[in-house]
Amino acid sequence: MNTVLDFVPIWTVIIGMGVFFYVMLDGFDLGVGMLYGFAPDTPSRNLIMNSVAPIWDGNETWLVLGGVALLAAFPLAFAIIIPAVYFPVLVMLLSLVFRGLAFEFRFRDSEHKTFWDHAFCYGSASATFAQGVVLGSFIQGFEVSGRTFSGSSFDFLTPFSILTGIALMFGYALLGAGWLILKTEGAVQALARRQGRICLIGVVIAIGIVSLWTPFASAEVAARWFSFPNIIIFAPVPIAALVVAFLTWRALGSAREAAPFIGAICLFALSYIGIAISLFPMIVPYKYTLWDAASSEATQAFLLVGTLVLLPVVLMYTAWSYWVFRGKVRANIGYH
Repeated sequence: MNTVLDFVPIWTVIIGMGVFFYVMLDGFDLGVGMLYGFAPDTPSRNLIMNSVAPIWDGNETWLVLGGVALLAAFPLAFAIIIPAVYFPVLVMLLSLVFRGLAFEFRFRDSEHKTFWDHAFCYGSASATFAQGVVLGSFIQGFEVSGRTFSGSSFDFLTPFSILTGIALMFGYALLGAGWLILKTEGAVQALARRQGRICLIGVVIAIGIVSLWTPFASAEVAARWFSFPNIIIFAPVPIAALVVAFLTWRALGSAREAAPFIGAICLFALSYIGIAISLFPMIVPYKYTLWDAASSEATQAFLLVGTLVLLPVVLMYTAWSYWVFRGKVRANIGYH
């Protein structure tokens, strides 16, 4: 057996974990950024901003990990995917930079606080939409000739990718609402509960449309889900998503504080599993598998050593930062 098979699954897990951690962690603070624009007054905006102040920049570590790991472990996939989604990735990165500037300058440039408030909200929204467009483009697949992307720079712009962009905005906002329920009290928390229910409706509708659209657009995906015995094996995933959505809806209308955030994470996890079922083992849908796109055995082995040393450090640092800043955010405890 070729020893590459020993490394490819490990790198697949590392990249998959990095992407999921990014979606879960930076997803909720991007969601908080979008909901920030609906805050009724300055004290509420201050409280919302302070809820993510200690941890927002560390969350983006996982985006860097995912991108670098893709380049190192699956260079062929990187060389095809990045040119295909160059413009939405550029918009995402510029939005994240602009959002970061708004975060810092809001506290230091009081004369233009309103401008920075809008920048924080719109930067979060545009970064999220761009990520959703990238996801939709990835699911649809790319035009490939040989080992290079052969489509146009605007192939990413399709009705499906726009739908996934909007869907991800609802999803991140649901995560953000769950975070605010967990971290705030009073009027801000009550508003987050109402916003969470609206976002949950949007998420459920989006999951339903994407789940129907994808099999109709791809015979391979349809066969994966609806052939026998797959239809029985994979049926628990959509059923679990419906159950989690119902429980999250109930939690948003109750006094429970952690359940809405956990429910939102579970919905993302189930959606993630659904995408993996549809596409695995493809990393460039529907052209190259993980093994086709993998770098050499020596490269993967060499990089794995450093990754397995640094990854636990990142995990411990992330866990420690959330532990240190646990508990409710209050007006008299803020970011300076």
